[in-house]
Amino acid sequence: MRRATIVVATAIAGVALGCVGARNASAWQEDFGLSERTLSPTGRNDFFILEPGFRLVLESKNEKLAITVLDETREVDGVVTRVVEEREWKKGALKEVSRNFFAICEESNDVFYFGEEVDMYKGGKIKNHKGAWLAGEDGARAGLIMPAQPKVGMKYYQEIAPGVAMDRAEVLTLEEVFETPAGRFEQCLKTKEGTALNYFEREHKRYAPGIGLIQDQKLRLTQYGFIDPEVARVSAHRDRGP
Repeated sequence: MRRATIVVATAIAGVALGCVGARNASAWQEDFGLSERTLSPTGRNDFFILEPGFRLVLESKNEKLAITVLDETREVDGVVTRVVEEREWKKGALKEVSRNFFAICEESNDVFYFGEEVDMYKGGKIKNHKGAWLAGEDGARAGLIMPAQPKVGMKYYQEIAPGVAMDRAEVLTLEEVFETPAGRFEQCLKTKEGTALNYFEREHKRYAPGIGLIQDQKLRLTQYGFIDPEVARVSAHRDRGP
């Protein structure tokens, strides 16, 4: 997942089934009661679509990001997850391909992140796998990628892989109006995201209702919608982007 933000603080906030919400405004939530939930590889909430064939494309002057929900699942830490592929290019050259693993709670529609496989490219060849992690391995646990009912002030871990990936997010507003090449969107969710591994690394992202991510730093949404399921199925086996 694209690297994310903020201050080092690791307090656990309990949560019951239903909408995820922090009990203490100063705590970063990292316990989501997953053992009590029914998790599925397919579904959606207002700001996250986990259905095969859905694709987002975001672009800036020199960069491009394509996010595709594949017609593919994988079991991670005992949970059947949906595979979501991200492809990034910089100045036309492939920079990164990651396979991200998500599951959605059937009771609440909260979406959880179970890890990623990462291929970092340089000169058309795989250079390393920096940032890869899987829940259930080396102390890593699933994080919350998108609450079904976000509320201003919520602070939660998206990735919980000690020493590798500790991304987290804070909900800033649910009333943003934002322009992109793909259109003008209202009542957008704006988050401040970063990592407990680096105090100074932080960024803002925006999500539109019924669509998902529409802005990530300089990247803005240019295309969105469903593609042919067969394209989604074979997407992971390509060497070049769309």
